Amino acid sequence: MKKVASGLIVAILILMVAACSSSGSGGSSENGSGGDQVVLTVFSSMEQEQEQAALQSVIDAFEEEHPNISVDLNTPSGGGYEDLMRVKMAANDMPDLFDTHGWAQLRYGEYVADLSDMEWVERLDPALEPILKDEDGKVYAYPLNQAKDGMTYNATLLEELGIEPPTTFSEFLEALEAVQEKTNGDVTPLWFPGGNPHSLAQFKDVMATPLLITHPDHDYSESLLNGSFDWTNYTYLPEVLLEMKEKGLLNEDVLTAMQPSAVELMAQKKIAFSFIGGSFGPEVSELNPEVKVGTLPALPIHEGDSPSWIGGERYTFAVSEQTPHLEEAKLFIEFLAQPENAKTIAEGTSLTAGLIDVDAENYYSEYYDVFSDVEVQPYFDRVFLPSGMWDVMGTTSAELLSGTLTPEQVSAEMEKEYLRLREQ
Repeated sequence: MKKVASGLIVAILILMVAACSSSGSGGSSENGSGGDQVVLTVFSSMEQEQEQAALQSVIDAFEEEHPNISVDLNTPSGGGYEDLMRVKMAANDMPDLFDTHGWAQLRYGEYVADLSDMEWVERLDPALEPILKDEDGKVYAYPLNQAKDGMTYNATLLEELGIEPPTTFSEFLEALEAVQEKTNGDVTPLWFPGGNPHSLAQFKDVMATPLLITHPDHDYSESLLNGSFDWTNYTYLPEVLLEMKEKGLLNEDVLTAMQPSAVELMAQKKIAFSFIGGSFGPEVSELNPEVKVGTLPALPIHEGDSPSWIGGERYTFAVSEQTPHLEEAKLFIEFLAQPENAKTIAEGTSLTAGLIDVDAENYYSEYYDVFSDVEVQPYFDRVFLPSGMWDVMGTTSAELLSGTLTPEQVSAEMEKEYLRLREQ
């Protein structure tokens, strides 16, 4: 994601905040029967249409059951969610409910109300407790689902080409070249919607775990946490990303392509691999039922290591500490946490529910079953990097692919920003 770098952009975002606020944040209006109509302003980072549709269906059911409450759902597109929320935090003008997208405690902790007195907390998956609950018992957000990230691939295409799904990262690189060779370049081996640098950051974040954490001989977790990490150990990731581009293994429009194009291209069997998750697979199969999208955990980079799912909270709703509609906001979350509604959203996002009593049918269930013994590791940036480094991973990757930075310069920039942001 690009940083908000100029006063003009900030001004535009502030105007957007003001416009959103006037549409219902903290507001109420008279309804037709003469009573107050409460409007809950809700912000989510959901971008994929199928995910939004699942959430909206539950919102519609809530509004039908509670006609005095309206839910104003906002889903900023193009990676704009994080920039907009930063402006709202700076203006101390938070929505009634909002998605913490992995930063429930570290970034949004001081802005959220404590939800520990709610019934669903007893049903919270223990795997999410360290992320959503602090040592004092405060619960920061309600999890709509939880992630198991890695990479996705066109299972139908690979079978037709006679290419086995890779089990290591080196096999993955070999598979990319095999796709290129067997299709005479008609299929993009690895496709990124790099018009939003988030997708490039996702690749770096997923693969940083097998590179720097999970192998005992390459475990830099302690130095990453105490600030002494040698960033030359990170250089492999920009090196391999640049190598893939130079070999023609990435889409030619990698720096301008946007995610909506991926569904149609994957359905046409024009893409072999991607790092797009969530409802991507179901959307592809809905467009072309003959195409099945598979998923793989983060593949080991070092010999002797094992694969890892990269996970944690995906979509959540926290309640603003300053909302004048705390009772209605909690009522909405209670509705979301009802098993049938939690199931609807989990299935609509093709992810596991955040509650232990919700068994959702998942598009990728057969793959999760195959890799059921694979451990889930937390998102690399959420544990080992200071807030703000996600932007740096995305922008430096884009600058690398545009020829502005070398792999070594990427690592140097990462180190500089890592040390700077640790001091903030």
